[in-house]
Amino acid sequence: MLENLRKYNILLASKSPRRRELLGQLRIPFKVVTLGMIPENYPEELPAIEVAQYLSGIKADAYKDIIGEDELLIAADTVVVLDGKVYGKPEDGADAVRMLRELSGRVHQVATGVTIAAKDKRTSFTTVTDVKFADLTEGDIRYYVDNYAPLDKAGAYGIQEWIGCVAVESINGSYYNVMGLPVHRLYQELRLF
Repeated sequence: MLENLRKYNILLASKSPRRRELLGQLRIPFKVVTLGMIPENYPEELPAIEVAQYLSGIKADAYKDIIGEDELLIAADTVVVLDGKVYGKPEDGADAVRMLRELSGRVHQVATGVTIAAKDKRTSFTTVTDVKFADLTEGDIRYYVDNYAPLDKAGAYGIQEWIGCVAVESINGSYYNVMGLPVHRLYQELRLF
């Protein structure tokens, strides 16, 4: 499988347990690498749907001087977009409640940007999934925020958790993208790399 990658040691630049799990499902050997805090700033005029890919590029850039000749780095970032506004990770529980209130009863987009980089080559892409939320009660929102860990998730929710069962009416696009890594598209891009 993916014979073209045999010459590389694959590095996943992510602290996300979900990304580790999803990349592991592709049965591609990889090692997780993380640096300290990488600033996740982006230009205000950047269209919201392009922010995730921009940030994945910043993450890849942070590793460019330490990637070896035989290494291939995968960096990713996920954001939720509603009405042209970017929803990243909530700052605290109150911010998570606010985000979920705003997503309630609405269709939003989940955009994951991925950058694949080696010393001599680089490619980036974005995958977008539309997610329709049901109307959430205040009790639903508080139960989720109090009993799960929404602070490390864009838009303050994980589709694979309780909230996905009760809030997600439908999706149009990749389920795994909403989890944080569009593995189908990633596999296709790795095949071409």
